Amino acid sequence: MQPDNQVDVAFVGEEQTLGLPVTTRSGSRTALDLAGRALWRIPGCFDIARLIGPGFSLRCVIFHDISDAESSLTKGMGVTVTRANFESALRFLAEHYTPVSLHEVLEQSGGRRLPPRPVLVTFDDAYASVVEFAAPLCRKFGVPAVFFVNAAFLDNQRLALDNLVCHVANSFGLDAVNAAIRAVDDKERIQVQSLTEVFSLFLPSISLPARRGFCDALVQLARTSEQGLAREAGLYVTSRQLRELSSFNFEIGNHTYTHVNCRSLSESDFDEEVARNKAVLEDISGRLVRSFSVPYGSTADLTPALSAHLRSTGHEAIFLAESVANPTGVDLFEMNRVSVKGRSDAELFSEIEILPRLRMLRNRLSGIANSGLTRKVSHLERVN
Repeated sequence: MQPDNQVDVAFVGEEQTLGLPVTTRSGSRTALDLAGRALWRIPGCFDIARLIGPGFSLRCVIFHDISDAESSLTKGMGVTVTRANFESALRFLAEHYTPVSLHEVLEQSGGRRLPPRPVLVTFDDAYASVVEFAAPLCRKFGVPAVFFVNAAFLDNQRLALDNLVCHVANSFGLDAVNAAIRAVDDKERIQVQSLTEVFSLFLPSISLPARRGFCDALVQLARTSEQGLAREAGLYVTSRQLRELSSFNFEIGNHTYTHVNCRSLSESDFDEEVARNKAVLEDISGRLVRSFSVPYGSTADLTPALSAHLRSTGHEAIFLAESVANPTGVDLFEMNRVSVKGRSDAELFSEIEILPRLRMLRNRLSGIANSGLTRKVSHLERVN
C-alpha cells in the first residue's frame, strides 16, 4: 500500500495514500476516463493511444491485497481488489501485453530491447493473499512478478501502522485516532477528518520516533496487543510462504523494514529501514534483492540521499506509484507504476494506456511552464 501523497488535480483524483491510489471522482477525471473507455471500442485503439503519448514504453502495474472482503485492518485504505477483478486484470494483461520479469527490465539497460508492449506486474506490502491467490494465477497466465515486502511483518508478529490506523478508525472512530495523534503531537493540535488525512498529511510530517510513539498510542487505545491482533488477523505472508514464491516466478523486492515515509528518514535511519530489510529478505528467501519500492509511492519520498543510498547498496531499480507513463528509455532508478482498479477491459485500457499518458503530458507541460516562469523571474531580477 498503494498510496503516493499528491492529489491528481488535473485528472482528478488519484490521491496516493498507502501505495495505492484511492480514487475520488470529479467531472474532469470522469470525462477523461469515459473517453478512454470509449476509445477501447474503436479498432486500432492502441495505435490511437500512441498519438497521445508515443514515448510510453514499459508499463508497470501495482496491486496490494487480493481479497473478496475487507477487514477492519484494510477497510478505507483502497488497497483491496476482489479476486474476480484481479483475474480479469491478469487475463487482460496477458492477452494485450507482453509480461516481462524484472530481470528482463534490468537487462534493457545493457542495450537489450524489451518486447512489444511490455508490462511488469508488482505487489506491495506483503499481504498473504498474494501468495494464497494471486501467485497461482500469475503462474497460470505465465506472468512473472515482483513482490515488495516489509520484513518486520513477516510471520504476523507485528502490524503495519497503516493497518493499525484503519483498525482503530473502523473499530473506535476517528476520535480515537486523533487522541493518538495528540499523544505524540500535542503542540500542533492536528485534527484529522478522514483516513486520507492521516496518510497524506499527518504521517509524512512526523519523525521515525514519533511514528513509533503514534503506533504505541494506537495499540493502547485499541485495548489489545499488537502481536495478538497481528496473529489473529494473519494478514501477511510467512517466511515459509516467502521462500515458496520463487516457484511462481516471483522476485522479492525491498519496501523498507516497517513501511515508513522515507522523507522522514535521516541518513542514519537508512541502515535500520533499508539495509536491514534487504539483508533479512535475502537471508529468508536465499535470493538477491535487487529492487526497491518507495512506500506510498511519492517522488517526495525518493530523496536524493535515499536514492544515493539505494544505488550504493546494490539496488538496481527503484519504483514509484504515481500512475504516470514511463517514457522510452526509462530511468531504472525512477520507474512509475499504475495502480489498477478497473473491473472491465475498457476500464483497464483507460487506466493503463490513456490516463498515464495524459499525466505524463501534463507533467511535461507543467515543467515547460514552470521553466518559463523561472526564466521570466530571473530576467526581471536582472532588470531590476
